[in-house]
Amino acid sequence: MENTVIDERRQEVVGQLMRNVYLWMTGGLALTGLVAWYVASSPAILSIVFGSSAVLWGLFIAELILVGLLSALIQKLSFSVASLLFVLYCTLNGVVFSSIFLAFELGSIGQVFFITAGMFAGLAVIGTVTKKDLSRLGTFLIMALWGLLIAMVVAYFFGDPNSLLINIAGVVIFAGLTVYDAQNIRLLMLNEETVNEGNMKLALLGALSLYLDFINLFIRLLSLFGKRK
Repeated sequence: MENTVIDERRQEVVGQLMRNVYLWMTGGLALTGLVAWYVASSPAILSIVFGSSAVLWGLFIAELILVGLLSALIQKLSFSVASLLFVLYCTLNGVVFSSIFLAFELGSIGQVFFITAGMFAGLAVIGTVTKKDLSRLGTFLIMALWGLLIAMVVAYFFGDPNSLLINIAGVVIFAGLTVYDAQNIRLLMLNEETVNEGNMKLALLGALSLYLDFINLFIRLLSLFGKRK
């Protein structure tokens, strides 16, 4: 009887933490979208961001630093500081991705977003409910991701970083990572017995992983199916 009570309590904790994961992820996506739309609507801000390669590279580097800080030092940070860094990252991402409103028609962006949302939801459910161990898949996908990044860098200088092959590979890789990350996050949460600052930070880190999966999946699908201006 006692074990049953403990298991029920743990399931409640897992449920609450998983809800926090998806709330933070959804909030981050909403913030990124709003910032992107606002920047795209302001010629003055656009001229600052895209008028100088130094500013754009500075934003990219700042994003990498923020992701690195959250990933490597989140247990040493307070939850409030970690939350602030997450919000700041989503904001900077919105500034960078404002370019999609300049390159693609608004209706097309909306259509691809809803396609991505439906696809992501299905993949996340599969990752959450499957009993199959996906750890080997995760190792393969991370190696494939590094290969994709190298291919994109090479294509940036010698070809087209938005080529059909790169976009298709990106969709496959980030679809797989969504399934893997969803399972991995739930497995981490199953070890928690109470909701505290420590596992709330883990939930925030999980939200960042799924946020990155969604954003990259969306960008690749938009490159494949979006209608350019």
